[in-house]
Amino acid sequence: MGTPDLLFLAHRIPYPPDKGDKIRSFHFLDGLSRHYRIHLGAFVDDPQDLVHVERLRPYCHSLYLPRLRPWAGQLRGVPAALRGAPLSLARYEHTRFARWVGQTLQQYEVKRVFAFSSAMGRYGLSATQHPVRRVMDFVDVDSEKWRQYAGQAKGPMRLVYEREHRTLAAEEAYLAVAYDTGLFVSEEEARLFHRCNPELDDRIRAVGNGVDLDYFNPALPHADPFPAEGDDIVFTGAMDYQANVDGVVWFCREVWPQVRAALPAARFHIVGQRPVPAVRSLAQEFDGVTVTGRVLDVRPYLAHAGAICAPLRVARGVQNKVLEALAMDRPVVGTEAAWEGLGVFDAVLGDRVDEPDAFARALVVRLRGTTLSEAGVRRRLIGQRFSWTHSLEQLLSLLEGDVQEPGELQQAVAR
Repeated sequence: MGTPDLLFLAHRIPYPPDKGDKIRSFHFLDGLSRHYRIHLGAFVDDPQDLVHVERLRPYCHSLYLPRLRPWAGQLRGVPAALRGAPLSLARYEHTRFARWVGQTLQQYEVKRVFAFSSAMGRYGLSATQHPVRRVMDFVDVDSEKWRQYAGQAKGPMRLVYEREHRTLAAEEAYLAVAYDTGLFVSEEEARLFHRCNPELDDRIRAVGNGVDLDYFNPALPHADPFPAEGDDIVFTGAMDYQANVDGVVWFCREVWPQVRAALPAARFHIVGQRPVPAVRSLAQEFDGVTVTGRVLDVRPYLAHAGAICAPLRVARGVQNKVLEALAMDRPVVGTEAAWEGLGVFDAVLGDRVDEPDAFARALVVRLRGTTLSEAGVRRRLIGQRFSWTHSLEQLLSLLEGDVQEPGELQQAVAR
């Protein structure tokens, strides 16, 4: 009997694994490729990622990676949005992608579908003449993020965000019924979804992220990226992502002046790709702030930082930026939202603070010195809690459950 086929759908090309969703999707792709013949369908929303297509071929039997041009996606999604679809999903409307999914399912008689993110949910429900086992990885309760945005917004944007919350929550519930199993990245996210949809509890599982301790290893040589010795604070993340933008802007306006008053030589480095104007302008507005843009490797910035900050006011699930910093054995000062999903908080990991004054004080204390007894403890704790091997074992078990007969899918959706 040959290697079984699996259709792997992702809203973004899972390489390079340099941001939250791509880290999770790549590790799952890597692991699943050892057990299945993978047919990968994903969108490329950053033209710089096109150079990485060849890196994915060893993992896949077939690939379909169309460009997703934002303006074209928005235009294609207008009819779906007018029908009440979430705006954040409507941009993924793509006729050729849908055709490729249907052809692949039939040509290879694919009996396992793994859809990564709710944007891929409808594609994974393409009709087949044979039974299919379907697993949806929601990762986070994304609709909750839009509810949080609405709470912060004013004027027309508040109404837009409220609409997105309502429509996306309805879509998440629909997909949870249609798929055999829905995954979330943490027990906290799974419980949140259950509170909103108690009748779907038996279909929901938590499958966590891992962290690559061999790669994020402070014992490896990492050239110092900073121009001179000083008190360096680092934030890492995609800097066109609204939650990251909001976080660093809030930090610079509310926290950074207090840090600089206590430590005049302190420097804040915002490390991440595609910084929007609101982020780039921070380097001109505030002394000691640097915006790097995309870097080839974040590890040197983590290794040589005095502290890592995670000032996220809107966050869902597990923050890979926090995991990676802890794997590099650096203390993290973050908000309650940034720490959510990482299990029981331990003060040795860093500080959990929401108020600007307390945030600044915690950073100053960390920059003034870490006790030797903490060396290696953060890394060991996080390695015990987050393992890609364990997560993959859970995912494989769920994919190998009973397959869903074609008629059962229609019945589930009808309910």
